[in-house]
Amino acid sequence: MRKLLRRLERFSQALLSPLSYLSAAGLLLVVGALLTSKPLCQALPVLQWAPLQLAGQLLYNGMMVLIDNLSVILCVGVAAVRAKTEKQDAALLAFMAYLIYLTANHTTLEALDRLVQPDALTGLAGTGQTTILGIQVVDTGVAGGIVLGFAAAWLFNRTCEKQFRGMITQLYSGLRWSFLCLSALAVVQGVAFCFLCPPLQACVSAITGWIAASGNAGVFLYGFLERLLIPTGLHHLIYMPFQFSSLGGTLTVGSVTYTGAYAVSMTEYTMGLPLSDGIVWMYTGFTKTFGYLGIAAAFIFTARKENRARTAAAMIPLAITASLASITEPIDFLFCFVSPLLWVAHAAITGVFMVLLNALHVRAFTSNLLGSLVFNLSAGTNYQLLYLLGLVEILTYFIVFSVLIKAKNLPTPGRDDSLAADGSRHADPQEVCRFIAALGGPENIAQLENCFTRLRLTVRDASLLDMGALLSLPYKGLVVQGTHLQLVCGLQAAQIRHDIDQQLAEMAPA
Repeated sequence: MRKLLRRLERFSQALLSPLSYLSAAGLLLVVGALLTSKPLCQALPVLQWAPLQLAGQLLYNGMMVLIDNLSVILCVGVAAVRAKTEKQDAALLAFMAYLIYLTANHTTLEALDRLVQPDALTGLAGTGQTTILGIQVVDTGVAGGIVLGFAAAWLFNRTCEKQFRGMITQLYSGLRWSFLCLSALAVVQGVAFCFLCPPLQACVSAITGWIAASGNAGVFLYGFLERLLIPTGLHHLIYMPFQFSSLGGTLTVGSVTYTGAYAVSMTEYTMGLPLSDGIVWMYTGFTKTFGYLGIAAAFIFTARKENRARTAAAMIPLAITASLASITEPIDFLFCFVSPLLWVAHAAITGVFMVLLNALHVRAFTSNLLGSLVFNLSAGTNYQLLYLLGLVEILTYFIVFSVLIKAKNLPTPGRDDSLAADGSRHADPQEVCRFIAALGGPENIAQLENCFTRLRLTVRDASLLDMGALLSLPYKGLVVQGTHLQLVCGLQAAQIRHDIDQQLAEMAPA
């Protein structure tokens, strides 16, 4: 069990670095979303000024391209974090491998005549395929990038120092050998996913028929799976059939029949008709509008006191982005891999509140905060109960997440973010030497890594550790588990690790 937990910790640690930029991206994203928000532009005509609109579109689209290509970013970031040496080369090779993977996947789909034609309204959404970097491939969400990133790092670590003898073969030693191996790996994954993913997608699609015929139990499963499957990309296969096919209901007006919850609800709104029961399938926006405010509040509340201001500064823009623009990925990927328990609880709460909305016969728009206000006020829906339930959901998320985080000591934002005691950017060289000596010398250090705020080390012989010297170092904390150590040193962890690596290189025999 301990080995499993350690592996999960290393897994989440590898994802943490590439995801760390999402909080900063979320700040710019929310500014862009506000500047381009149609309801806000109608309320504040000054925002319709062309230069402001251009600035908003640049900010919004510039940040959304990161969200849309998160699979690529995770592949490169994971490979760089997990590589033991030559991290910049590992990142570059992982990116090249990702391009090869996309091309192999597309080429196989094309050869098998499985490429789907985009729909005029919904594009490739709900087809099981998507477009990444302009290449149409099987939709695996971020899972494809994560799998390739870890596999690429594992293979890189085992091939980057390989040397061949001979006039010709030595040309393919070292990093060039890694490139050849990673290229083969990428081709294999690209081809394999063409055969492995469609059966999984078919299983998810088969569930939609049961959901449609199962009343509130189906509504719960609909909301639960729509959130749970986001990292895999399979969530599209849950909501798209209901929102854009007859599973979501039909409406006939004269000689025209409107199909799917989205088309039906918008037609009813335009014609001034009461919203029908099919709008329940549009309630995936309810948690985006309200729930993420509770999630952000829980992360801020459970952060360490010295980190709450910084955590709030990072989380508030992301929560506003989710509520105003229904863009939840910046928060989702901050905790879905690091704390799977919270992710399952998140999906369950989403399903429960969709059932409550349906059971209480709430028929109103839940797309995003500004949009839902405009639609509901103009349509005269029973929006009062909707927003009351929204407040209840915020409180529910806050309580459930806060209790789970504290009870299980989960590594959510702000709980592992202590500053170095001296606040310096670089470690003192003498202090680095003392630290290495306390670890039993450079020969005793088997592995050295870092996350945001901690050094993570593995030593060869725990009996050589000088615990008195380690505890005397001016850092926030030390955790020792056998041959594994964690040293809390604050936001300077990456720089301190660099300084230690540099000192170890200087100590290495010539």
